[in-house]
Amino acid sequence: MKIQKVSDVLGKRVYTDSGSYFGEVEEANLFENRVDGWRIRVGAGVTTVLGGARGVIIPHQFVKSINDVFIINSAALPSAGAGLEEVPTD
Repeated sequence: MKIQKVSDVLGKRVYTDSGSYFGEVEEANLFENRVDGWRIRVGAGVTTVLGGARGVIIPHQFVKSINDVFIINSAALPSAGAGLEEVPTD
């Protein structure tokens, strides 16, 4: 996966590999000059599953594709419980 600019990804709609809408990319987390994870602001239907959290951090390893939309692995969903961190609310 090659990205010209991280800023081009911000605001893209996020879907799971099963086709479910998940949210929008809000921010990239960088570590040692590489993308480590993505902060996703989840959609209204997903917040109830997350216990009211407005967003999550998805590790980059769960990203399957970045093009017109951002596609993440279904294992990143809260029901799978793997790799999700709650984004603190201000």
